[in-house]
Amino acid sequence: MKVLLWQKNVTQSKNDFFSLEKDGDFEKVGMEVDAIVKELYNGRSLRIRAIDAGSTNAEEIELTALNNAYYDIDRFGLSFVASPRHADMLFVTGPVTRNLEQALKTTYEATPKPCIVVALGDGACTGGIWKDSYAVVGAVKNVIPVDINIAGDPPTPTEILKGVLAVLKNIK
Repeated sequence: MKVLLWQKNVTQSKNDFFSLEKDGDFEKVGMEVDAIVKELYNGRSLRIRAIDAGSTNAEEIELTALNNAYYDIDRFGLSFVASPRHADMLFVTGPVTRNLEQALKTTYEATPKPCIVVALGDGACTGGIWKDSYAVVGAVKNVIPVDINIAGDPPTPTEILKGVLAVLKNIK
Protein backbone atom coordinates (compact mmCIF):
# COMPACT_ATOMS: atom_id res chain seq x y z
CA MET A 1 0.00 0.00 0.00
CA LYS A 2 2.85 2.39 0.80
CA VAL A 3 4.41 1.78 -2.60
CA LEU A 4 1.09 2.44 -4.33
CA LEU A 5 0.00 5.58 -2.47
CA TRP A 6 3.15 7.41 -1.47
CA GLN A 7 5.16 7.38 -4.68
CA LYS A 8 6.55 10.66 -5.98
CA ASN A 9 3.79 10.91 -8.61
CA VAL A 10 0.92 11.05 -6.07
CA THR A 11 -0.49 14.57 -6.18
CA GLN A 12 -2.39 14.61 -2.90
CA SER A 13 -0.55 14.93 0.43
CA LYS A 14 -0.85 12.19 3.01
CA ASN A 15 -2.57 14.55 5.50
CA ASP A 16 -5.18 15.65 2.95
CA PHE A 17 -5.81 12.06 1.90
CA PHE A 18 -6.76 10.97 5.40
CA SER A 19 -8.67 14.15 6.31
CA LEU A 20 -12.33 13.37 6.97
CA GLU A 21 -13.52 16.97 7.18
CA LYS A 22 -16.25 17.83 4.73
CA ASP A 23 -15.91 20.69 2.29
CA GLY A 24 -17.43 23.64 4.20
CA ASP A 25 -18.30 25.44 0.97
CA PHE A 26 -20.26 22.41 -0.23
CA GLU A 27 -22.26 22.33 3.02
CA LYS A 28 -23.07 26.05 2.84
CA VAL A 29 -24.17 25.89 -0.79
CA GLY A 30 -26.17 22.74 -0.08
CA MET A 31 -28.12 24.43 2.70
CA GLU A 32 -29.00 27.30 0.36
CA VAL A 33 -30.14 24.82 -2.31
CA ASP A 34 -32.25 22.98 0.27
CA ALA A 35 -34.04 26.18 1.32
CA ILE A 36 -34.83 27.19 -2.27
CA VAL A 37 -35.94 23.66 -3.28
CA LYS A 38 -38.34 23.49 -0.31
CA GLU A 39 -39.82 26.84 -1.29
CA LEU A 40 -40.09 26.19 -5.05
CA TYR A 41 -41.24 22.57 -4.90
CA ASN A 42 -43.48 22.69 -1.82
CA GLY A 43 -41.33 20.41 0.29
CA ARG A 44 -40.65 17.67 -2.28
CA SER A 45 -37.25 17.06 -3.78
CA LEU A 46 -35.93 18.46 -7.04
CA ARG A 47 -35.71 15.47 -9.36
CA ILE A 48 -32.77 15.20 -11.72
CA ARG A 49 -32.32 13.01 -14.80
CA ALA A 50 -28.74 12.59 -16.02
CA ILE A 51 -28.18 12.08 -19.74
CA ASP A 52 -24.89 11.06 -21.31
CA ALA A 53 -24.89 12.51 -24.81
CA GLY A 54 -21.42 11.26 -25.69
CA SER A 55 -19.09 12.14 -22.82
CA THR A 56 -15.86 10.58 -21.58
CA ASN A 57 -17.66 9.49 -18.37
CA ALA A 58 -15.63 11.87 -16.19
CA GLU A 59 -18.76 13.93 -15.49
CA GLU A 60 -20.75 10.78 -14.68
CA ILE A 61 -18.17 9.84 -12.05
CA GLU A 62 -18.68 13.25 -10.40
CA LEU A 63 -22.46 12.77 -10.54
CA THR A 64 -22.02 9.39 -8.89
CA ALA A 65 -19.93 11.10 -6.22
CA LEU A 66 -22.83 13.48 -5.53
CA ASN A 67 -24.92 10.45 -4.60
CA ASN A 68 -22.34 8.72 -2.40
CA ALA A 69 -22.25 8.86 1.40
CA TYR A 70 -19.65 11.64 1.48
CA TYR A 71 -21.62 14.27 -0.50
CA ASP A 72 -25.14 12.82 -0.09
CA ILE A 73 -27.15 15.40 -2.04
CA ASP A 74 -30.42 13.77 -0.99
CA ARG A 75 -30.17 15.68 2.29
CA PHE A 76 -30.31 18.93 0.30
CA GLY A 77 -33.54 18.01 -1.49
CA LEU A 78 -31.98 16.76 -4.73
CA SER A 79 -32.53 13.26 -6.08
CA PHE A 80 -31.79 11.40 -9.29
CA VAL A 81 -34.63 9.66 -11.12
CA ALA A 82 -34.61 6.98 -13.79
CA SER A 83 -37.29 8.45 -16.04
CA PRO A 84 -37.38 11.85 -17.74
CA ARG A 85 -41.14 11.88 -17.14
CA HIS A 86 -40.46 12.38 -13.42
CA ALA A 87 -37.62 14.91 -13.80
CA ASP A 88 -37.57 18.63 -13.07
CA MET A 89 -33.98 19.06 -14.26
CA LEU A 90 -31.82 17.45 -16.93
CA PHE A 91 -28.04 17.14 -16.49
CA VAL A 92 -26.58 16.62 -19.97
CA THR A 93 -22.94 15.56 -20.18
CA GLY A 94 -20.61 15.41 -23.13
CA PRO A 95 -20.76 16.89 -26.60
CA VAL A 96 -23.86 15.69 -28.39
CA THR A 97 -22.92 13.00 -30.88
CA ARG A 98 -24.95 12.49 -34.05
CA ASN A 99 -25.98 9.05 -32.77
CA LEU A 100 -27.49 10.51 -29.59
CA GLU A 101 -28.96 13.75 -30.96
CA GLN A 102 -32.46 12.34 -31.48
CA ALA A 103 -32.40 10.50 -28.13
CA LEU A 104 -31.56 13.79 -26.37
CA LYS A 105 -34.42 15.59 -28.14
CA THR A 106 -36.84 12.79 -27.25
CA THR A 107 -35.76 12.83 -23.61
CA TYR A 108 -36.17 16.61 -23.44
CA GLU A 109 -39.64 16.40 -24.99
CA ALA A 110 -40.66 13.69 -22.48
CA THR A 111 -39.71 15.89 -19.52
CA PRO A 112 -42.56 17.90 -17.97
CA LYS A 113 -42.31 21.63 -18.58
CA PRO A 114 -40.82 23.82 -17.24
CA CYS A 115 -37.66 21.77 -17.47
CA ILE A 116 -34.30 23.08 -16.31
CA VAL A 117 -31.47 21.97 -18.60
CA VAL A 118 -27.90 21.97 -17.30
CA ALA A 119 -24.95 21.48 -19.67
CA LEU A 120 -22.38 19.77 -17.46
CA GLY A 121 -18.70 19.81 -18.38
CA ASP A 122 -16.68 21.43 -21.15
CA GLY A 123 -17.90 18.99 -23.78
CA ALA A 124 -21.55 19.82 -23.09
CA CYS A 125 -20.91 23.58 -22.85
CA THR A 126 -18.79 24.11 -25.96
CA GLY A 127 -18.35 20.77 -27.68
CA GLY A 128 -14.91 20.46 -26.11
CA ILE A 129 -12.06 19.06 -28.13
CA TRP A 130 -14.54 17.15 -30.31
CA LYS A 131 -16.55 20.17 -31.51
CA ASP A 132 -15.20 20.04 -35.07
CA SER A 133 -15.55 16.29 -35.46
CA TYR A 134 -17.80 14.89 -38.17
CA ALA A 135 -19.46 12.65 -35.56
CA VAL A 136 -20.42 15.45 -33.16
CA VAL A 137 -23.27 17.95 -33.37
CA GLY A 138 -21.51 20.10 -30.76
CA ALA A 139 -22.67 21.73 -27.57
CA VAL A 140 -26.00 20.83 -25.97
CA LYS A 141 -27.38 24.30 -26.81
CA ASN A 142 -27.22 23.31 -30.49
CA VAL A 143 -29.87 20.65 -29.86
CA ILE A 144 -32.06 21.78 -26.93
CA PRO A 145 -32.34 25.04 -24.94
CA VAL A 146 -29.87 25.24 -22.02
CA ASP A 147 -30.52 27.17 -18.81
CA ILE A 148 -27.00 27.03 -17.35
CA ASN A 149 -23.54 25.84 -18.33
CA ILE A 150 -21.30 24.35 -15.65
CA ALA A 151 -17.81 24.32 -17.13
CA GLY A 152 -14.98 22.05 -16.05
CA ASP A 153 -13.34 18.89 -17.19
CA PRO A 154 -15.01 17.53 -15.13
CA PRO A 155 -16.59 20.03 -12.72
CA THR A 156 -16.26 19.11 -9.04
CA PRO A 157 -19.33 18.18 -6.98
CA THR A 158 -19.11 21.61 -5.29
CA GLU A 159 -19.09 23.38 -8.69
CA ILE A 160 -22.08 21.30 -9.79
CA LEU A 161 -24.01 22.24 -6.65
CA LYS A 162 -23.09 25.92 -7.11
CA GLY A 163 -24.45 25.75 -10.66
CA VAL A 164 -27.71 24.22 -9.44
CA LEU A 165 -27.96 26.97 -6.83
CA ALA A 166 -27.40 29.67 -9.47
CA VAL A 167 -30.15 28.37 -11.75
CA LEU A 168 -32.58 27.93 -8.83
CA LYS A 169 -31.92 31.53 -7.72
CA ASN A 170 -32.76 32.71 -11.25
CA ILE A 171 -36.03 30.79 -11.18
CA LYS A 172 -36.94 32.11 -7.75
